[in-house]
Amino acid sequence: MALYEASLRVRHECPYREISERHPDLTIREWPLSDCQVLEISADETPTDRLMEDIDRLGTVLHESADDAGYHVVTQSCLCSLEESIVDRFEEYNCLYQSPTIYRQGWEHYTVIAFDEGDVRALLDDLRADRDIELLSKTAIAEKQIPHSMLTPVDRLFDDLTDRQLAALQLALEHGYYEQPRKTSLRDIADRTTVSKSTYEEHLRKAENKLLTNAGRYLRLVTASASTDPLHAEQPGPSEQSAD
Repeated sequence: MALYEASLRVRHECPYREISERHPDLTIREWPLSDCQVLEISADETPTDRLMEDIDRLGTVLHESADDAGYHVVTQSCLCSLEESIVDRFEEYNCLYQSPTIYRQGWEHYTVIAFDEGDVRALLDDLRADRDIELLSKTAIAEKQIPHSMLTPVDRLFDDLTDRQLAALQLALEHGYYEQPRKTSLRDIADRTTVSKSTYEEHLRKAENKLLTNAGRYLRLVTASASTDPLHAEQPGPSEQSAD
């Protein structure tokens, strides 16, 4: 079955697009989450006072650096409402959106995967009704070429994890618990918190279990087309497959 990858650029009212128009040398990459957006903003030169003011209005700065390679900042923002967003329009026409959205020189750049060429045409006709739009490319691709990451929304990997479980997982990562050899122990990490070692370990193990369970559905997609089994593993029997 043939699929289609379409790249397009759009111009309509949006704070991020307007900032990219005011600062032509700027590149903004947007990753939408459930209730906000994470923005990666980069410029080749030292930012002007006006650019700094624009960035301050976007939201919370998570990371900022400036060196010979230019200026780089990551922010968490809620300026563009996700309600009635262009991503919803993509879904109406069975087109799969691939993040990030890229804002440059007053344009928003999107890439989508469509299962039918007619869906791409219908989407473009719909978008042209209320905004400037240009189709940059449309390419037929083989199904096996679709990146697995497109099927793996990052926020879905953390479904059902509580705030404490997420915090326990983050601490373990930051302090080298998963490195080989390990740089810390559960006792050392727990001592940095207000909970006991057993309580911290419970939060961490539940976080690991939920994360791997959520990732499992995507892992099966990645390995489904593998022609070899590098571990030569025995297939589980019916009782093992249903075991907890």
